[in-house]
Amino acid sequence: MSQGIKTKINRLVTQWPKGTVGVAFYLNRLGFTHDLLTKYKKSGWLKSFGRGAYILCGDKVEWTGAVYALQAQLGLNVHPGGKTALELKGYAHYLPSGKRRVFLYAPQGQVLPKWFRGERLGVDIVLIRTNLFPPETQEGLSEFKEKDFSIRISSPERAAMEMLHLVPRKISFEEAFLLMENLASLRSVLVQRLLARCRSIKVKRLFMFMAEKHGHPWVSELDLSGIDFGKGKRMIVPNGKYDRKYRITVPQDDYEEIPA
Repeated sequence: MSQGIKTKINRLVTQWPKGTVGVAFYLNRLGFTHDLLTKYKKSGWLKSFGRGAYILCGDKVEWTGAVYALQAQLGLNVHPGGKTALELKGYAHYLPSGKRRVFLYAPQGQVLPKWFRGERLGVDIVLIRTNLFPPETQEGLSEFKEKDFSIRISSPERAAMEMLHLVPRKISFEEAFLLMENLASLRSVLVQRLLARCRSIKVKRLFMFMAEKHGHPWVSELDLSGIDFGKGKRMIVPNGKYDRKYRITVPQDDYEEIPA
């Protein structure tokens, strides 16, 4: 390998955040051609991570390092949210045993590259394409720092609403209710803004129902007079108990205090 190539690979390795994927499209724009990347691979510097993606040889890449590439290198509007963001922020009661499910949220129509596969990352990827919030809304997103890089994830305020969007299809009412119990320190100003932007009547009703049942102090700081809670009833679960205030049907066994 020539001195020029050695200098270039040294620069690449030095600048490459450990634990992350390098996307060929992005590396090409930095001046590392396909032929050059192939040489680095043959020389044992890089390792293929599916078509169009690489990792440093000997490096361990987890799902967060792959999300970094989606956000920082490809500029995709996708982020860990819902239950996953709550877990990363330490709000989960427990981490599930077995293979972890990672919930990613993206606008309708978002397509992820083929190299981004759960089996390659050791997790189950659940991609939720939704217009729960307007696609351009960055409200309620925050940085999550890993050792050498950061990714954009939902704040607890936004994550709670994203989680409730999946009740009861992918997350049970009971699990969501338990997770909401931990959210006593949410920021009322941010909750207010997110409620105003949230497009789901079900989510807004369920969010306020659970927050009030847990008696969270920030609830009293909200002004709900301008929030659109829609019309008509919403059945969250079948054969449940009807809550008159938020006009939703919820499980009755553990919520007997709910007024009929």
